[in-house]
Amino acid sequence: MDDIALFPLHTVLFPGGLLPLRIFETRYVDMVGGCMRQDASFGVVLIVDGNETGAAVNIAAVGTAARIVDFQTQPDGLLGLLCRGERRFRVQQRSQQTDGLNRASVEWIQDAPLTPLDPQFLPLVGVLRKVMVRLANIGRFIEPNYEDASWVSHRLAEFLPLQPAWQQRLLEIDDPNVRLGMLAPLIETDRL
Repeated sequence: MDDIALFPLHTVLFPGGLLPLRIFETRYVDMVGGCMRQDASFGVVLIVDGNETGAAVNIAAVGTAARIVDFQTQPDGLLGLLCRGERRFRVQQRSQQTDGLNRASVEWIQDAPLTPLDPQFLPLVGVLRKVMVRLANIGRFIEPNYEDASWVSHRLAEFLPLQPAWQQRLLEIDDPNVRLGMLAPLIETDRL
């Protein structure tokens, strides 16, 4: 098990996905500095109950490690980050520092090896390719893998307008073709 800093949000981050953040709270500015000095990631977890600026929140049991891939000072003076999701984890034990930063002992969830898409889900790749073209500038930070069911299902789960609780359910599924089976009915591939 590893001990990592947590960043609870009302957002679900998927492995390989991008997450822009604006950092203004001291506890997170310090966390970002530590991550950048140590080339470390931090954990993004969905808030089940509470708000993003509160120290005491209830969080989902599964989250995704986030690595900072770009940063800049915003016109308003805040720190802007772009993070990429890495691997999933399960929170085992949680603690809180005196500055309010949440930390957790986590168990890493083994990612499925490269998994081909079931043939019935191949039309979803065409839909995803069209979405990726529209990402323009930010797309340079995404590493496409249209042959991998995990990558395709994670991108669709983050791009579709789904409620965070539903995205969390999808994040917790280990089999990517099961995830695609839940997403496929939501996408009308014959109309695109």
